[in-house]
Amino acid sequence: MKIAGTLDRASAGHTSLAMHETPARARDGDPTIEDVAAAAGVSIRTVSRVLNKSPKVNAETRARIEAAIAALNFRPSARARALAMRRSFLIGLIHNDRNALVLDSIQRGVVALTAPRGYEVIVHPTPLEAEAAIRDVLGFVERSRVDGLVILPPVSGVPGLAEALAEAQVPVAALSSVSIAGFADVIVSEERAAGAQVARHLLDLGHRRLGIVNGPADTASAMERRAGFIEEATRAGASVAEAPGDYDFASGVAGAEQLLALAERPTGIFAANDIMAAGVLKVAAARGIAVPGGLSVVGFDGSLLTRMLSPALTSVLRPFGDMAAAAAERLIARIEGGEAPEPYDVELRVVPAESTGPAPSV
Repeated sequence: MKIAGTLDRASAGHTSLAMHETPARARDGDPTIEDVAAAAGVSIRTVSRVLNKSPKVNAETRARIEAAIAALNFRPSARARALAMRRSFLIGLIHNDRNALVLDSIQRGVVALTAPRGYEVIVHPTPLEAEAAIRDVLGFVERSRVDGLVILPPVSGVPGLAEALAEAQVPVAALSSVSIAGFADVIVSEERAAGAQVARHLLDLGHRRLGIVNGPADTASAMERRAGFIEEATRAGASVAEAPGDYDFASGVAGAEQLLALAERPTGIFAANDIMAAGVLKVAAARGIAVPGGLSVVGFDGSLLTRMLSPALTSVLRPFGDMAAAAAERLIARIEGGEAPEPYDVELRVVPAESTGPAPSV
């Protein structure tokens, strides 16, 4: 009881001190919502409605409040806004991507769209095994209290995930190389068609012995790129030698060693991402094979790596940042009950560089 009494007295003393402190605005000059209301001649509730983009405020009053906000340089408290709207203003970015260059571009695209609208982004890696992924993502949503999720491939293709999130009433926008049932908003990149573009690029240069270092066999993106490439090459009567890959540098090296050891080696190789293409270039250099004089190499992603390599890498440009921003825009519209954005069509195209050229005369 003595201890409690001491704490009570200390608490009472602290309260008394707080009551006599200079108000926050006088201390640091920050305007408050009360200041805005007074300047605009309206209630605090009306200012709050404008801040929360409520349609219940007429145009003249809204203009007057917005003018007061601008004049006072008022910035609403993110915490107070979140509490008032019963939202966290947090968005989760769910991925299982080891490619830092790709992930960086995606994060920048999401943040460029969300930050001006008052949202923060939490990046969360998750496993790919279906049951573990579903449990992990639902647990993340529960712990972080995010308002919604942007889900990247290959996680977006995990069986049962879309249904589990729909049942939990979690707003989601996904990226994928194929359409996915269960997600209301999916940004689809037509990677089968892009794979065909790669084959056509090499065919147009005169290559008829082609090779491909595939991505992981169980991912939709790898299957789509492979299918498009092989279909187009076969249609033109070209041969295609295949090597397995895993979207990492080591598998690009291993795949190139396998393909370039063939008696009739390919004169053009498509590596299913830029990192594996870097491995192909390394093996070609080690074997004394000139690129593009003796071998043409094409990657996929159009990442910063393409410009860092020598020779500069021909690659399929995938506009990660724009795709991610489009997904985030759709997610926020769904969270806020706003009008759906205009349809977004992903353009994938081969960007020729120094690593491809005419087929050698062999």
